[in-house]
Amino acid sequence: MKRIFVTGISTEVGKTIAAAIITEALQADYWKPIQSGDLDDTDSDKVSRLIGNDSTKIHPSSYALKTPMSPHAAAALDKVNIDRFHIKEPKTDNHLVIEGAGGILVPLNEEDTIVDIILPNYKVVVVSRHYLGSINHTLLTVFWLQQKGYDVSLLFSGDEHPTTESIILQKTAAPCLGRINEEKEFNQDVVKSYATLFAPALEAL
Repeated sequence: MKRIFVTGISTEVGKTIAAAIITEALQADYWKPIQSGDLDDTDSDKVSRLIGNDSTKIHPSSYALKTPMSPHAAAALDKVNIDRFHIKEPKTDNHLVIEGAGGILVPLNEEDTIVDIILPNYKVVVVSRHYLGSINHTLLTVFWLQQKGYDVSLLFSGDEHPTTESIILQKTAAPCLGRINEEKEFNQDVVKSYATLFAPALEAL
């Protein structure tokens, strides 16, 4: 069964929408190991609303922190310490989509970052969204993951920017799963349409 870790080049680049689409495409289970802030409407809640299949199970987060900030800082405010060895993949016989928090070097504590909870067998999908500086952020993220030996794919989010995307794909040689365009609304129907579109590439990972 596939284990797909969804990360981004920064915050607010579309990780949760991407995770919902991948979850729907594979009718996979979903897991957000660390949730920082928005505990009344978590990313798990959002994914649950966006998918329409009956196979997906939403697994509880290992850490649910009150403040929307870097996990290490949010944990300090909650007076807890994030122990990466407490973050254990849920048991499931289904495919599993894992959504990270921020980018791969977001700190969990004084020693560990998000990349330290990405297991060697995980396929990693990097969500890249165009903004000034996004080429640098994307290349740094993909190169770091590739140097660590991960199988990395790219998924673009937002309006098309051909010169940005072409240089990223040229320099990383990472496969591109597709693009999530700007939409007036993301609902189950929209997510289902993207899931159908991306399914062949995801099944081939």
